[in-house]
Amino acid sequence: MNSLDPMLLARSVAVVGASERPGSVGDQVVRQLISGGFAGPVHLVNPNYQKLHGLRCVPDLESIGEAVDLVVLAVANAHLEDGLRQAVKVGARSAAIFASCHGEASDGTPLRSRLNQIAEDAALPICGGNGMGFLNIEEGLRVCGFYQPAALVPGGVTFLSHSGSLFSALLHNRRGIRFNLVVSTGLEINTSMDRFLTWALERESTRVVALFLETIRDPAGFRASLEAAAAVDIPVVALKVGVSATGQKAVATHSEALAGDDAVYEALFDACGVHRVASMDEMADTLELLSTGRRATAFGLGAVHDSGGERAMLIDTADRVGVPLPQLTQTSRDRIAAVLDPGLEPANPVDAWGTGRDAEDVFGVCLEALADDPGIGAVAFCVDLTPEEQEDGAYSHSAIEVAGKTTKPVMVLGNLTSTLDPYQTGLLREAGVPVLEGTVTGLQAVRHLLERHRKSSMSALAPRLTPAGDPSSGVDGQLAAFEVLAAYGIPIPALRSVTSEAEALAGAADIGYPVVLKTAAAVDHKTESQGVVLGIGDEDSLKDAYRDMSEALGTEAIVFGSVPSGVEIGMGMVNDSQFGPVVILSAGGTLIEVIADRVAILPPVDSPRARDALDRLAIRRLFDRVRGGPPMNIDALAEVVIRFSELAIDSAGTVAAIDVNPVIVGPERAVAVDALFKGNA
Repeated sequence: MNSLDPMLLARSVAVVGASERPGSVGDQVVRQLISGGFAGPVHLVNPNYQKLHGLRCVPDLESIGEAVDLVVLAVANAHLEDGLRQAVKVGARSAAIFASCHGEASDGTPLRSRLNQIAEDAALPICGGNGMGFLNIEEGLRVCGFYQPAALVPGGVTFLSHSGSLFSALLHNRRGIRFNLVVSTGLEINTSMDRFLTWALERESTRVVALFLETIRDPAGFRASLEAAAAVDIPVVALKVGVSATGQKAVATHSEALAGDDAVYEALFDACGVHRVASMDEMADTLELLSTGRRATAFGLGAVHDSGGERAMLIDTADRVGVPLPQLTQTSRDRIAAVLDPGLEPANPVDAWGTGRDAEDVFGVCLEALADDPGIGAVAFCVDLTPEEQEDGAYSHSAIEVAGKTTKPVMVLGNLTSTLDPYQTGLLREAGVPVLEGTVTGLQAVRHLLERHRKSSMSALAPRLTPAGDPSSGVDGQLAAFEVLAAYGIPIPALRSVTSEAEALAGAADIGYPVVLKTAAAVDHKTESQGVVLGIGDEDSLKDAYRDMSEALGTEAIVFGSVPSGVEIGMGMVNDSQFGPVVILSAGGTLIEVIADRVAILPPVDSPRARDALDRLAIRRLFDRVRGGPPMNIDALAEVVIRFSELAIDSAGTVAAIDVNPVIVGPERAVAVDALFKGNA
């Protein structure tokens, strides 16, 4: 038996602190159990009453006379410790707590810690405290101390939330999002969100999971549960809060600064295929779209409009959000052209409104042509659904009819939430056609749908490379850093370590001019400290450069051969205390501090995943042919990313952070020209 079954599939419930006082938690818990239709026995416990809500009431848990699956402690903090002890004593199998759990326990420890110890000793899972409980709507089991709608219809969405308010808000949605399980996890005294997620993944009814996250209390368990969701192809939609910078930390590497508080979540969600949203409106649109179970068949959206202006607005927004609008095949264009009024273009998106003649038929043909086009992965009917004088639901019928003829996702996308006609949205949702409520959030939901298709087309992660180096002994100095990079197969320039002018001249003669002279001193921002001199073309120039540098920064230096001109990329690793090494890719060189352009990934990666990460950089377009110049060798750069990801894994035990900045990618190769390893404190 899954360890959460006695809680989430409880066959009997005892409510300690049951009440009839309006507004009290003890009153609402009982009302919710009754209104939800719970079929098992409900035992009410309160020494001040013999009957409540028409049910027998006993003075304590022992008076029940039998063990129960779930004890609900609807009592104040002062009574929690005793109540939980009694629950364990009578053999309860799980518990739920609503109170804040602040204060001291009887032994002087924090109350929360004491409750955790009691529960752990008894292997008794707790939902809460400082939460709103849970609703297993499929089973009619409502363990909630606050009012929730009476007519909740079971569905395929699981919602797990650290916010009690959003737990309740989403349950009150008016757009037909239906749930099988909703949990307010609260403080997670001994039952963290990942355990609820793992349990939900085992339910046959679960089609999509929504998470509202404030913190992660079991990083390993959380990652394992996300990987389990990916393995069974159940989408996870997450809104993570509390990631904005709260202050500038003193950091020794650019990678640490770029990572901030959020990079690890970006990397984790990307690796596990989690759809990250920025608002609850985006979450709602995404849940409604993904919960239909239909999956995009190509990486592109086809859209039909009844307005040229709104068509232009969608094109602009799609470009900003990252939703491709593919060109149509000639066959599709011909089908659409045959029904359009003169002057309308048979292109994607389609403005299908001319004179309004036979509008329903025209819309139907256009939508069906898009659904049949092989380059279109999903179809959107983009109309405002304003109430009409005659409520015939013509627009709705067009979308419903086409949805019945294709397996592709078909949706209606409204531009203004406040104008959506409840009659038509009701028709659509009852027929299984999602209605997305806003141009931006709707297209963001579409992007998640299309991204799911793109990620699913990737092959399984290739096996790790055979480790080529051993950074565990530590990396001391610039030369050692380059030796480690080279050992992992990361290209570096020809170089010589020097400690005198004569050695510098000999090294340059071996390498061949022009050369670069760089200080070997542990100096941040070498360029600003005059620790780098580029383009040294002869002996005299090298002598001058070495004398100036040695006077300012010491005699130890490195002479480098020339490197290719090209695009500068930053590559780094930070060792996160919860999730381990995270690789940061960014704009490089001096741009690393100027523009916020970075992608975070969890190592290891293979070629498709390295290319995918590089494609998400804003400077990616610089890799292509610019002003007639040759394109940069992105395959060579991807290979460097792969090998650096291996180094990141092997270094995580001894190195806090690594900077390789810049890696210069040119038309033929990619070369790392600077490196910094920061050891663990």
